[in-house]
Amino acid sequence: MYFLKRLAFLVPLLLVISMIAFALVRVAPGGPFDKERKPASPEIERNLRAKYHLDEPLWQQYWRWLGGVVQGDFGPSLKYRNQGVTDIIAQGLPVSITLGLAAFALALGLGIPVGFYAAVRKGQFGDYAGSFIAILAVCVPALVVGPLLVMGLAIHWRIFPVGLWETPWHVVLPTVTLGLYFAGRVARLMREGMLGTLHDQFIVTARAKGLGDTAVLLKHALRIAILPVVSYSGPLLADLLTGSFVVENLFRIPGIGVFMVNSSLNRDYPMVVGLVLLYAVLLLVLNLLVDVAYSYLDRRVKYE
Repeated sequence: MYFLKRLAFLVPLLLVISMIAFALVRVAPGGPFDKERKPASPEIERNLRAKYHLDEPLWQQYWRWLGGVVQGDFGPSLKYRNQGVTDIIAQGLPVSITLGLAAFALALGLGIPVGFYAAVRKGQFGDYAGSFIAILAVCVPALVVGPLLVMGLAIHWRIFPVGLWETPWHVVLPTVTLGLYFAGRVARLMREGMLGTLHDQFIVTARAKGLGDTAVLLKHALRIAILPVVSYSGPLLADLLTGSFVVENLFRIPGIGVFMVNSSLNRDYPMVVGLVLLYAVLLLVLNLLVDVAYSYLDRRVKYE
């Protein structure tokens, strides 16, 4: 019943988010036709505003836009002429999803074992080494990691291609660049969760029953210790699936992360609102799935 209520609540919440985004992007300074190479005359600008219905009252623009969204049309892009926002998202989203899922798999596949190992070796060399790796991954931004990987693995040793998005080999460097930072975050969350769980009463009871360390750690402690990582996974995956401006620009990847920033700078109203709504849908749905996973992993959690 709880999850059905959450699903029913998604639609009005998305309506509120779309209204706020629709209003805020229009009250921001500047307009969609301010950065043209040749400044348009007042008459041409009036015609352009009329063509895109920007001369109508705000409520009427929103109602018109909402009617198109119901039919799967987010409207025309004001920057990329003769292209619809839906078409642009449909072209770039599969690329961003592929990169995002690969980076997400790297973050969990690297971060969870490192954090787990550091926790069970608390105060030993393994703990210090794992913590150092996690902190280093968090502190070094993608803007630094990416060029270093390109210079070393693409230009010097020629193991991977420099950029673009054509073969599976093109996915490797962007995935490492994007996922390494989040792997460090996951490792730190995993370590803290594991350290907190090892002192819980049910772990003491399991040891008292004579269970070995492997059974206690993997069958009992890990199930609870991973909960902070699960909570973090929802927003993390939503962030990764909507692309990365830095990584996509660096490797010339045709995803939607570039549009997220450029559309804001260019005041491309339909593109901004469409991408905000896409991110909101992903975030809300993934957070709901996180709650489902949470209740499955920790039976003490009950949703009313």
